[in-house]
Amino acid sequence: MVSSQNSQRQGVTPPARSGGDRKRRRNLVDASAGVSSGKADAPAKVGRFLCVIYLCGAPNADLAGLRHECVEYVGALGWEIAGEFEDREGLLPPVGRAGLTSAVERVKSSDARAVVTPRRSMISLMPQEYDEVASVIEGAGGFLHTMDVDRARAHPELS
Repeated sequence: MVSSQNSQRQGVTPPARSGGDRKRRRNLVDASAGVSSGKADAPAKVGRFLCVIYLCGAPNADLAGLRHECVEYVGALGWEIAGEFEDREGLLPPVGRAGLTSAVERVKSSDARAVVTPRRSMISLMPQEYDEVASVIEGAGGFLHTMDVDRARAHPELS
């Protein structure tokens, strides 16, 4: 019985791969290893994830500590900072804020994939306004990331 199974297995040949399939597989292996094959159809090397930092506060507010926390947080995620933007007019509605508009434009132009802010309130205190800003960023292919979800519980003095 065993000899008949071995003879049956030996007679089976694996399907032949086309030249294009072999080339595609080689390009995928090269790309995963970070090696550029130099061919036009090779996948592009993937760089670090780019984000922008956005801060908002009153004209006399000290945002240096929050900026530092954002930079450390982004670094811990392995992301790269493509820009830092801030508004110093206080918590006005998001429409018309120059810094926020510039941060969103970086996502729209594909110079960044996310807008990172330390507090949700820096976008808006109104849920509808916050959702509108998030929707615009998502429509451009990015996302809005706030750091305060768990930090507010751990550090109530920051809220």
